[in-house]
Amino acid sequence: MPKVPLWDLPELPQNQLPLHLQLQKTRVSCNNDAPTNTENVTYSGAYSALGVDNSLRLDEFRNDFKVKVIKLNEEDMEFDLIGIDASIANAFRRILIAELPTMAIEKVLVANSSSVVQDEVLAHRLGLIPIKVDPRLFDYMSENDVPNEKNSIVFKLHVKCERKSGERLTVYSHDLEWLPSGSEYVLPTENSSESKPKTYTSFTSSQVSLPEFANNPITVTPGIIISKLAPGQEIELEAHAVKGVGKTHAKWSPVATAWYRMLPEVVLLQDIEDEDAQKLVNKCPVNVFDIEDMGKGVKRAAVARPRACTLCRECIREPGWEEKVALRRVKDHFIFTIESTGALPPEVLFTEAVKILEDKCESVITELS
Repeated sequence: MPKVPLWDLPELPQNQLPLHLQLQKTRVSCNNDAPTNTENVTYSGAYSALGVDNSLRLDEFRNDFKVKVIKLNEEDMEFDLIGIDASIANAFRRILIAELPTMAIEKVLVANSSSVVQDEVLAHRLGLIPIKVDPRLFDYMSENDVPNEKNSIVFKLHVKCERKSGERLTVYSHDLEWLPSGSEYVLPTENSSESKPKTYTSFTSSQVSLPEFANNPITVTPGIIISKLAPGQEIELEAHAVKGVGKTHAKWSPVATAWYRMLPEVVLLQDIEDEDAQKLVNKCPVNVFDIEDMGKGVKRAAVARPRACTLCRECIREPGWEEKVALRRVKDHFIFTIESTGALPPEVLFTEAVKILEDKCESVITELS
């Protein structure tokens, strides 16, 4: 590149960065060998020599921040977080995985199990079955608390494979039966003269009598295989579920996964026509490019689906293509995906994550003030 005298350089608009610095600040460049400009420029005086203030302003953040829902159903949700730092997006991800409470089976009382699955493995499998109930309706149970209708859910499982059937029997998660009145197993006590024997729970009333569950019985995600029984084998147990969070054990995590990626940006640096256009379309495994008919027999490549780009870099792997195609990531635009296990809808999970982050911020402000 030839040297240009300083006095021949074009004048820059006030309070604006040159194009190359603006790209370094807002984009991650994905080159053939490695990505560049991956760091965020957060220092307020980084561009003070150019007369540009890089400090964070609350009013600008309010104007730039946006949430756009792209896809939403009962199981998963995809939305765009625009105008935030990667640290905030990662905070939401970590809260969703580890700090949102759910109900999960914690204690298993095995009365009879003659299957080939060991009791501890059986208990582990039961703990990972998602329970379809709003955890906000229940209290946490500490070591000193007694299991009651406000902090526990009890299920019963009693399945037997008859010998005369001659076939194996599959035990599924929907074979679990909800016991709204609590445990049916009697505690072994020395005094057996009590009129009402004590059980492993102390429910003062049935959970069915509570308005939250009167018309909405507690169920689990159906169709999950628990075990398989041979003729003559049997499983009889009680499973007690309590409230917890994912950082204690993964079975309390309300999401199958929560992840994000920066928005891909694919830019054609020059017109790519005819044979090169078809070659570019064939290179991409996710069909990011299309061919447009420009008339008079001229066909030109165009970026049709940039959001689908996975940055595999197949389009720029051969020599010479980096001068034709630029692959970038937008630093403050995140495509966020939440896959719920079924306890709560994904949009509710994100709302609860925002509340938890807000509580954390208020706690920090209180400590500092």
